[in-house]
Amino acid sequence: MDATASGEAMIRLQGLGKTYADGTVAVQELDLDVGRGEMVCLVGPSGCGKSTTLKMINRLIEPTTGRIILDGTDVTEADPVQLRRGIGYVIQQVGLFPHQKIVNNVMTVPLLYGESRSTARSRALELLETVGLDPGQYAERYPHQLSGGQRQRVGVARALAANPPVLLMDEPFGAVDPVVRSRLQDEFLRLQRELGKTVVLVTHDIDEAVRMGDRVAVFAAGGRLAQYATPMELLSRPADDFVADFVGSTRGLRRLAVTPLRAEHLEPLDGVAASQLGAAIELESSLEEALAALLRDDRPMVGVRSGAQFVGVLTPNGIHRALRESLR
Repeated sequence: MDATASGEAMIRLQGLGKTYADGTVAVQELDLDVGRGEMVCLVGPSGCGKSTTLKMINRLIEPTTGRIILDGTDVTEADPVQLRRGIGYVIQQVGLFPHQKIVNNVMTVPLLYGESRSTARSRALELLETVGLDPGQYAERYPHQLSGGQRQRVGVARALAANPPVLLMDEPFGAVDPVVRSRLQDEFLRLQRELGKTVVLVTHDIDEAVRMGDRVAVFAAGGRLAQYATPMELLSRPADDFVADFVGSTRGLRRLAVTPLRAEHLEPLDGVAASQLGAAIELESSLEEALAALLRDDRPMVGVRSGAQFVGVLTPNGIHRALRESLR
């Protein structure tokens, strides 16, 4: 097993498997570590066991074999209700209570934990703001008065209400249109940078997996783990033909999204007029963001800054050089 991002596993699955009474194997014996503060995406074709794996972690589905270890404690035999109260859970359908106001939906778990109504309400209002919903505008509304993307944000706020160390997300952005989906992904990545939760996210979308995940677990039919790797490693070195086919022939383009811009890819600023630069991008932006800036401004180069200081300019040749290096 690869070392986890922090060197310490927050979630450890050991020989975890699920076989149904009719003999159907949903998940083969699975060994998987998720590091503390790491986001891991489970991806694969329909029926490959990724959602079953997620639901076994919080014991919505009971495993047939194996152990689930959370933060060093074996919870395989723990009380499942108590277990779930300490794990945030976000699903595609959101599952908000339709006859409760948004603020009351978010207050649900803290109240179950015995928090006072005033403390729970204060926490809920704070979380609505955290997920980008103005409490003054949305707290007293009902779920049917919100868009799909707004309801999904409320679902994330509710999952975070008890401040769980672990967050499980099952196709959380799958029910919204592509533009809203991209915004929700950006918002959640921002949240993750701030909060540092340990996240396991199920998706059928390889683009979402490589964009969101610190590591990606690719499942094959029959619940077999085909590869567990960083997005860059997955795109550069698929473990077998199944993974290569699943990732697709455009994985070279997907690599743009996971390859950061480095100082050695830049040209010096010497003799470059400000009018030639257009909008500047940050060093460490992805190559995809850099290419988008070049195309958007229709200029031969884009300025690159680190903080408030310009450190160079990026040209199409620089992008080509960076991508070629990543392919090696």
